[in-house]
Amino acid sequence: MPTTEIYRVGAEDAGTRLDVFVTSREEQLSRSFVQKLIGDGAITVNQLAAQANYRVKAGDSVAVSVPPPVELQVCPESIPLDIYYEDSDVIVVNKPRGMVVHPAEGNYTGTLVNALLEHCRDLSGINGVLRPGIVHRIDKDTSGLLMVAKNDLAHEHLAGQLKKHTVRRGYVALIHGVLASERGVVDAPIGRDPRDRQKMTVTSRNSKPAVTHYRVLERAGNYTFLRLRLETGRTHQIRVHMAYIGNPLVGDTRYGPGKPHFGLAGQFLHAYQLGFIHPRRGDYLEFRAPLPAELGVILQKLGIDEKIT
Repeated sequence: MPTTEIYRVGAEDAGTRLDVFVTSREEQLSRSFVQKLIGDGAITVNQLAAQANYRVKAGDSVAVSVPPPVELQVCPESIPLDIYYEDSDVIVVNKPRGMVVHPAEGNYTGTLVNALLEHCRDLSGINGVLRPGIVHRIDKDTSGLLMVAKNDLAHEHLAGQLKKHTVRRGYVALIHGVLASERGVVDAPIGRDPRDRQKMTVTSRNSKPAVTHYRVLERAGNYTFLRLRLETGRTHQIRVHMAYIGNPLVGDTRYGPGKPHFGLAGQFLHAYQLGFIHPRRGDYLEFRAPLPAELGVILQKLGIDEKIT
């Protein structure tokens, strides 16, 4: 049976689009999913069907009926994996650009999880059927290193390290503009953008602390090649923080210029470094992955040394 919530529109929300109003109340739902619910008649205003662009009025009664989740089966798929380390507790993989980490709406096949299930069946079940073993994520168009837990003990230990900010996660990125300072820190809280639920933004409302450290590796023309270190791990953190200081990532059409430079599909961002304490043995492990060839070609065009120091 669907769960139904009733929301009374206050004066402060009068004039807001119906889909925007609902997503502000049901933060776990994407705006596109809310629009689908409206189209299906699962969201009503004063017990009547309405359009997504309906402007709510003070006193309106908005009923939101969310259907129960459908249990999905994630199938193993024969997809090559670039494995940097593996034992009975953890796997470290170098995810290619363009691969989604785990199945979600619109991407139920071809993900890293599909590949992992073909490679090994003993993955942590803490995150459920859609995200077995997944302790942390990187975006579809971000390449680089990820750690995956093979059992619940490893998962809890690795997740604890992430929470304590002791996992070392190093990135490199090419950004628009020339940074004057050699080093810097962006300390700005990140939350969901109230105007576009598909985006994150620097905001003081419903946000979490976010800290990104950066160091300039090289400058060329109107671009800067950076090394970055995450102190926290918010969604799209580096992309949001760089755009916030006026230097969006090259290729990032969501937070930067609408037209990608160098014909690059997706942001120039690579998780080159990953270091953590082994969940069972207690020793420190660290790995580094070189830039993907398509990103290296861009640096060559700019005359930038792609060696990461």
